[in-house]
Amino acid sequence: MWEVAELGNIPEKEVWYRTLEARHGKELQEKFSEATVAICGLGGLGSNIAVALARAGVGKLILIDFDRVDISNLHRQQYKAVQVGQCKTEALAENLREISPYGLFQTYTTKITEENLQELLKEADIICEAFDDAEEKAMLVNGILEKLPEKYLVSASGMAGLGPANDIRTRRVMKRFYLCGDEVSEVRGELGLISSRVMLCAAHQAHTVLRILAGVQEE
Repeated sequence: MWEVAELGNIPEKEVWYRTLEARHGKELQEKFSEATVAICGLGGLGSNIAVALARAGVGKLILIDFDRVDISNLHRQQYKAVQVGQCKTEALAENLREISPYGLFQTYTTKITEENLQELLKEADIICEAFDDAEEKAMLVNGILEKLPEKYLVSASGMAGLGPANDIRTRRVMKRFYLCGDEVSEVRGELGLISSRVMLCAAHQAHTVLRILAGVQEE
């Protein structure tokens, strides 16, 4: 079941979309509004991807994560201190409804596996991989390429530390598979994931989604 915001003192729907169309153009905004994007993992990458896509007016977001908000997440993830202990799916959907009250948000509080990924992701036009664990990343990427080859996939590799911002880039790996990050840096030692660099990579992923929806293809 798709959930929408409880409407309070916010602009009316017609005004909301007219304002987005003024920024993006009517034709492009219609593409954004009609799209369904799945975000697998709602940590530093996934929560920031979701916020960027919600602000762009992407119509439907599928939010998938099994974890709960921890105080250690707050320095780089789009949650609030009062949400510590909540399921990330519920907390993020709550925040997104404040940002995009007319968006639709489907939540799955579960772990993605080889067995359930096809069912969880079948409605998505584009899938964003936003896991921390390398084995889980490989499982999801390989599963989508094998079982859902018609879907677009935007994955990430390498965003740790204080490396140069310009080392974060987007590369088209296959016709429908894009990879964002520096493809080198790993989380190790005392210096791990820094908010600004994680957000840079998440922004690359979100921007790649919008470019795909707009019909712009990377070389």
